Amino acid sequence: MDRRAFLVAVASLSGCAGYFEEDEREGVTDPDDVIVIWDTLVRENAGTEEERVTIWGVVRNESDRELGYVEIRARFYDANDEELDAVIENVEDVTEGREWPFEIEFQHFGERAAEVDRYELEVITSL
Repeated sequence: MDRRAFLVAVASLSGCAGYFEEDEREGVTDPDDVIVIWDTLVRENAGTEEERVTIWGVVRNESDRELGYVEIRARFYDANDEELDAVIENVEDVTEGREWPFEIEFQHFGERAAEVDRYELEVITSL
């Protein structure tokens, strides 16, 4: 079992799955260390075979330390809340207070892109 899976399992059992305070454990970060400060869904060439869907956004390191890895996971859903796809964007070595623009493109185009109704973002960090 890898370390992240182990920590999640321990936190789940202790009733604190969503929150870790900084302590002596290497790599453990607070879920609020990086926040999405702006995001929007951009649709290009709507109604054509070339239709594309992209999420544009900006995240900011709210912590008082450099983070070695920041990952933004986007999940795309249709109007029936069925997940169509999940895409990951990442960056390394994000200094404290730094803002980072991101762009996450839905992997399909045309009719599949037209099915995208909404999305969800998840930020994952490590030291």
